[in-house]
Amino acid sequence: MALLYRADLTPGKLDHIAAWLPGRPWYGGPASPSLERVAACRFDDPAGEVGVETILVRAEPGGPIFHTPLTYRGTPLDGADAWLLGTSEHSVLGQRWIYDAAGDPVYAAVLAAAILTGGTEAAEQISTDDGLMARAPMMSVRGTGSAGTPVPAVTAVTEVVDDDPTLVTTDGPALALVRVLGGDRPHGPALLWDEQVLAVIRDM
Repeated sequence: MALLYRADLTPGKLDHIAAWLPGRPWYGGPASPSLERVAACRFDDPAGEVGVETILVRAEPGGPIFHTPLTYRGTPLDGADAWLLGTSEHSVLGQRWIYDAAGDPVYAAVLAAAILTGGTEAAEQISTDDGLMARAPMMSVRGTGSAGTPVPAVTAVTEVVDDDPTLVTTDGPALALVRVLGGDRPHGPALLWDEQVLAVIRDM
């Protein structure tokens, strides 16, 4: 379950993505995009410490959809300055460090688990004054694997090649993240959205 809050985030997530996208080698949109959020969903960090979110955005009407997964942390991730989009003030949780998820081992771990075990996005619950309220995610994803499949542990990201696909090497499975949807689809066990490949495991 992903626990969310009715809260303000300043600057907002789309503000960070809009400032970060033009510097990506796989981005080909406007230099100062005004982003549209196409869809989003959450994954669970088993330790309950790191927010993990898949966000799909569009930089211009009718333009391509970009896959921009993020992680949110209450303290900086050691050695991950290259993947830091910036910090924001969360009105409930305080300061949050926002990362391109490609550089975060928690994202690699939950992504590999979802792919290999046929997992899906997390159920979302919003904390309110009246208790927890269920909220339907904006999108549904699924892994192509099967329940009960062993998942190798991931504790570190050792290399990231920021391309499309973005190649993520870990101390467990190696992953490839599709950044611009609608192009060539890499092959392998995959995470799918509306039958489009978002990510694959390229090596165990």
